[in-house]
Amino acid sequence: MATTINVNGETRSVDLPDDVPLLWVLRDELNLTGTKFGCGVAACGACTVHIDGVAVRSCQTALSDVDGDVTTIEGLGTPESLHALQAAWFEHQVAQCGYCQSGQIMQAASLLAENPSPTDADIDDAMQGNLCRCGTYPRIRAAIHTAAKATRGA
Repeated sequence: MATTINVNGETRSVDLPDDVPLLWVLRDELNLTGTKFGCGVAACGACTVHIDGVAVRSCQTALSDVDGDVTTIEGLGTPESLHALQAAWFEHQVAQCGYCQSGQIMQAASLLAENPSPTDADIDDAMQGNLCRCGTYPRIRAAIHTAAKATRGA
């Protein structure tokens, strides 16, 4: 059955069963491979995207449950105009292996949209479901603070 969804500001049509996870719609059908498969059970956060600005785990969100605009890491910023978090990630050299980073950034963007001045505790609480096997958590926290400051100053 054909389903229409809005992804990164574009209306897209896919002909897939309603129970297909959004992750596979994005990666396999729409070629948006920045969203990663990590665990498949919503425990690691690598597949985090936004639906109407709210962070969700796309591996556990069925296509039929998508009710709003989807934003992936590809829609957050562009190489010419990075999102404040993407710029802060570079500044703080957050990524090591990089696998979890798109999910980390998407979760952080949702946090900053809700709380533009998060404390360390706010960041730790919001980011606790996003795992980084390289352990760059202090850099992630620093990058989020830098992006928050840049966003507030803009």
